[in-house]
Amino acid sequence: MTNPKDEHGAGLRRRRRTALAFLAVAVFGLALYAADVSHNPPGFYIDESSIAYNAHLISTTGRDEHGTHWPLFFRCFGDYKNPVYVYLLAAIYGVTGPSIAAARLLSAACGVAAALVLGLLALRVSRRREVGLLVALSALLTPWLFELSRVVIEVAMYPFAVALFLLCVRRSASRPRWTWGDAACLAATLALLTYSYSIGRLLGPLLALGLAVFWTRARPFDVPRVWLLYALALVPLYLYAQENPGALTGRFQVITYVTPESTYAEIAWEFVKRYFGNLDVRRMLLTGDPNVNQIASIYGVGVLLTGTFVTALTGAWLAVRRIRRGEARRWWLFVFYGLAASVVPASLTNEYFHMLRLSAVPVFLLTLSVPAFAWLLGEGESAKRRRAALLFIVLLTVAQGSVFQWQYHAHGRSPRRTHLFDAGFRGKIFPAALASPQRPIYIADALAIPGYIQSYWYATLRGVPLAEFSRLAPDAPPPAGALVITTEENCPRCRVVVASEPYTLYVADAPPRARAPLPEEGFRAEIRAPEAPSRAQAGERVTLRVWVKNLGPAVWPARERSGGKFQVSLGNHWLDADGRVLTNDDGRAALLRDLGPGEEAELRLVVNTPKHAGDYLLELDMLQEGVSWFGPKGSKTLRLPLKVEPGWFD
Repeated sequence: MTNPKDEHGAGLRRRRRTALAFLAVAVFGLALYAADVSHNPPGFYIDESSIAYNAHLISTTGRDEHGTHWPLFFRCFGDYKNPVYVYLLAAIYGVTGPSIAAARLLSAACGVAAALVLGLLALRVSRRREVGLLVALSALLTPWLFELSRVVIEVAMYPFAVALFLLCVRRSASRPRWTWGDAACLAATLALLTYSYSIGRLLGPLLALGLAVFWTRARPFDVPRVWLLYALALVPLYLYAQENPGALTGRFQVITYVTPESTYAEIAWEFVKRYFGNLDVRRMLLTGDPNVNQIASIYGVGVLLTGTFVTALTGAWLAVRRIRRGEARRWWLFVFYGLAASVVPASLTNEYFHMLRLSAVPVFLLTLSVPAFAWLLGEGESAKRRRAALLFIVLLTVAQGSVFQWQYHAHGRSPRRTHLFDAGFRGKIFPAALASPQRPIYIADALAIPGYIQSYWYATLRGVPLAEFSRLAPDAPPPAGALVITTEENCPRCRVVVASEPYTLYVADAPPRARAPLPEEGFRAEIRAPEAPSRAQAGERVTLRVWVKNLGPAVWPARERSGGKFQVSLGNHWLDADGRVLTNDDGRAALLRDLGPGEEAELRLVVNTPKHAGDYLLELDMLQEGVSWFGPKGSKTLRLPLKVEPGWFD
């Protein structure tokens, strides 16, 4: 007969060994994720500076950069950042003070925490320590999760939030009845998902809806309790949206294909194309995010390891078999539903395979790998072959993970990454500005690149009073002799001190010039585009080389500030084959130097082709900002016939 004391002692020793094993994984993960984190990626991306700067303000004043006291969402760059990450970083800054290292280490810790929670989830599902450790190690080596954990952006903690929610679901699913404590745990993690990253405003409710698979007649109030508590947690978000119309939807309107003019059939077809495009295995395993400006990833490198993909597929097959046999049926149904739902938010936007908006996908794939690891570790007739297969998968995962780590550290400071992360601002622009005796230092931002935040953040790090900086309005020119940090393309009356794209430090060497509307006879232009294409794909961005000539008697003023009134630019409209206007005012290319009578200049105009195939007319015309297009003044426009063909996924 077994001695109860011996059983208790053996169980205690097993728990200790498990705890020590997970502790070792945590130490390994922190060493891996924190390695050179302050300098790779190089510099500090503009969104990172915004989050870090606002976290510092919250930790010291309780207000954000706009003076709002304890905001629910943080307004910046025309968008609204979510609160959880900012407040968590503010709490850390309350102890450490502002720094790049502390901020990046928070993201690294979130990545390691996500891997550990996935390991604990695997342990709970399989009841085997080895499975939990294998899943945790696979998660740590997954490029997708690693790259998200190297930058100071809200999504860095999203995989952790998803994994924590799944752990709560599994805990509740194993109980015969859900208590109010279980409901509170599920509702709290759903709220964490919702307030951590923008996709959570859709994914959170979708996952909450998916809990309906656990509803039974025997316990009819379990799931409704969760919904009730979750609904209460959403009240602050609802009230904020009512008080700030468009604040939480404005960004979505910019990045989505859903427009008031779209029909339901068009929206459904676009959604289906993007949904399956976001499940592109080639992008997962080989090329990664196709967006060359994606700060979280190394361009052209896969974000999922082959071993993880294989175990996820195998685990999915085994989970389907368990569902058919009735084993943990509701749990695995929910995992499949969660994986399907995690692709939905990204599929409502224009871009394909945006890894940030798909950040919940690797969490569900790693969860599906649990049955595969358990099966490979199981006993039976084919145990030796399965062990050999497991060894091969582990070695492949470690090898691929090591190669990725080499790629990340070898190429993480490439010129492209240096540019994306504004490394030149910290190394060249800001030190040169501080070394100059001229004060204040003026900041002149392009409308699309709010570089002011870099000056504010690095001034905070160096203890430089913000009173030494003066931020210019979008159309206000700097005074003569002013020292200016700008993100604009050109400075017509300046002496450049140092430049590091997109930043330039210059001294304004002439007073602001007077601006006025052109005389009526000044609205005369000749426009040529001899190299314009005759065909393009639907929804494509096409760059045109265009030559424009001033046929009037007055000088056309070049762009001096991004929001400057009276500057002359080239623009375009889209017409149907009969000449009816379909899209008014699409692209824009400003003159970068004054153009006198009879002079000619080459401009590069980026146009956005219509999203539907067909025959169109691309009309090019000049305009003076804030005054008029040239065409209505009698100038001849250029109309180019263009056949728009179906896109790749049509």
